Amino acid sequence: MSSRPQSADAAAPDTGAGTGVPAAGTTYAAAGVDTAAGDRAVELMKASVAATRTSAVVGGVGGFAGLVDVSALRGARRPLLAASTDGVGTKVAIARALDVHDTIGQDLVGMVVDDVVVVGARPLLMTDYIACGRVVPERIADIVRGVATACAAVGTPLLGGETAEHPGLMGEDEYDVAGAATGVVEADRVLGSDRVLAGDVLVAMASSGLHSNGYSLVRRVVSRAGWELERQVPELGRTLGEELLEPTRLYAKTCLAMIGALGSEAAPSPVHALSHVTGGGLAANLARVLPAGLIADVDRSGWVVPPVFDLVRRLGPVSWDDLEAALNLGVGMVAVVSPESADAVLHVAEGSGIPAWVLGGVHRAEEYEPQGRLVSGTKGADGGTVDVFGQYRTA
Repeated sequence: MSSRPQSADAAAPDTGAGTGVPAAGTTYAAAGVDTAAGDRAVELMKASVAATRTSAVVGGVGGFAGLVDVSALRGARRPLLAASTDGVGTKVAIARALDVHDTIGQDLVGMVVDDVVVVGARPLLMTDYIACGRVVPERIADIVRGVATACAAVGTPLLGGETAEHPGLMGEDEYDVAGAATGVVEADRVLGSDRVLAGDVLVAMASSGLHSNGYSLVRRVVSRAGWELERQVPELGRTLGEELLEPTRLYAKTCLAMIGALGSEAAPSPVHALSHVTGGGLAANLARVLPAGLIADVDRSGWVVPPVFDLVRRLGPVSWDDLEAALNLGVGMVAVVSPESADAVLHVAEGSGIPAWVLGGVHRAEEYEPQGRLVSGTKGADGGTVDVFGQYRTA
C-alpha cells in the first residue's frame, strides 16, 4: 500500500552564511508543514485501511505504490480496465461546519466506485487524496476511516492515498477530498448505449438523499434563508445538518449482483445499461446511456420526491426545472433492462434494501410522441433523448 503523508524536502542545514538570514530562521514546520502530524495520521488510519484488504493485495503500508495481483485475469478473453476519478464537491463544507468527518468518505466511494460499476466492471482497487491547510491527525484519520469503511462494504481494497498539506493555499481547517478507482470488465460484457433496445424498461433505485451533487445550490438556499445547520426540521425528522450530511447510497454490490444473477457465461446480462444519477440530475445522466434514435420516457408522478428536495425548492425558492437539473430528486441509479427481466431486477434491488420501481420505458424516436421537456446531448455524449413529463408528487 502506498504511503500517505508528504515527506520533508531533503536538504542540508542552512547556516545562513552570506544571506543575512539567521541560521534558525526557516524550517519546514515554520512554513506550515508538519510531517510528524502526517505520520501520526497514518498510524491512526492503518487498521481501517487494513480492513479493506483482499487476497489480491500485495504488500503493506509505506510503499511508493500499491500492488494488486491480477493473475486471475489471465483466463479472461479480452479484459478491459475501467477507471474513474471524482470528488464530493462542496459537501465538504457541511462536514467541516458540523465537525463530522467520518461520513464524507462514503460519499467519495459512492461517487467513484459506482461510476466504475456502471459500465459493468468489477472494482479492483481505490485510492484517495486529501488536500488540507493543516494536518490534524484525528480529522484525517476520520476521513480515511469513512473511505475505508465504504470500500470494505463494496468489496474494494483501499490501496493507498495521499494527504497533502497546503499552508498558505488553504485555511487551517479547510480540506478537500478526491479519489480514483480501477475495475475490470470483459469487452463483450461492457454495459452502455450499444446494448440498449427499444422496449427496454427503466428501473429506478432510490437515493438516500442529496448524495454529493448540487450542494452549491443547496448551501446558497440555506444561507439566503438564514437557516442554521443545527435547526430542527420537522418534515425531515432531524436537524438540517444531519440531513445534508446523509451519506451517499452505495449501489456497487447491488448492481453487480443484478448483472451476475441474471446473466451467464453463455449469455450477456439482461441489464443493458446503468445510469448513475450524479451532477446534472436524472434526465441528463440517463440520456448518456441511450443510443441515438431512442427516447426514454420519465413520468415525474411515478414516485414521491423525498422531503429534503421539496424543502430546498420552497426555501429558495427554486423552480422544479432548476431543481431537476441539479439534484437527483430521489433517484440515485437507473438500470435499463430487458422487459422480461424487470421483475427480477426489482427483486434484487429490494433484497438489498434499496427501494426500486419501474420508472419508464425506451422507445424508437420516430414512433414516440413527446409529452414534456426533452433532454439530450448532455455531458458530451452524442446519444438518445429523455422525455420528462408530468408533475412531481411530494410528501
